[in-house]
Formats: sequence, structure tokens, C-alpha cells
Amino acid sequence: MKSALVYVLAAICEIGGCFAFWAWLRQGRSALWTIPGVLALVAFAWLLTRVEAEAAGRAFAAYGGIYILSSIVWMRTVEQVRPDRWDLIGMAVCLAGAAIILFGPRTA
Repeated sequence: MKSALVYVLAAICEIGGCFAFWAWLRQGRSALWTIPGVLALVAFAWLLTRVEAEAAGRAFAAYGGIYILSSIVWMRTVEQVRPDRWDLIGMAVCLAGAAIILFGPRTA
């Protein structure tokens, strides 16, 4: 359960950090937006090191599904863009893949 919380916090930091740069470079906001953006991206990287996994690659791959879910939620809540069925189908496929990576039986 701890890993799920860490993944959600990491996603918030990564999306928020990237959005700060999007706001600056694509929406004409002040370059000062990059300061909290960089801090959020540093927090994102640190948070991913807190995930309980024996391999960084596995932790990062599983995080991908959480990131996609969080991105769709961000699009809906922050950007006020309603996801279409293809967004939702793609998200479901990615979450299934992340679950397989996280919960699949491992052999020694």
C-alpha cells in the first residue's frame, strides 16, 4: 500500500513539474513557473527511489500505468478536457500492464 501512495505522489510531482514548463513555454506564463516545476521534478525522482522494488526498471515500468491514469485525471480536473473513449481504453490497457508487472508471480 505504501508503494501505491508513493506512486500517486510521484505522479502529482511529475505532472505538476512538467506542466510548469508547459505553462511557461506553451502558454506564455512567466519563466518563474520553472522554479516550482524543477522542485517538483526533483521530488518526483526522489519519490520513485522510495518504492519497494528489487529493480529500478520494474518500479519505473509499473509507475508508467499510474502516470497515465494521473495524466488523464489531470486533463479532466485541471485542464477541463473530458477524456474520450480512446483515452479511457488506453488508460485501462496501461493499468493492466502495470498490474501484471507489479503483481505477476516471480520465479527465482
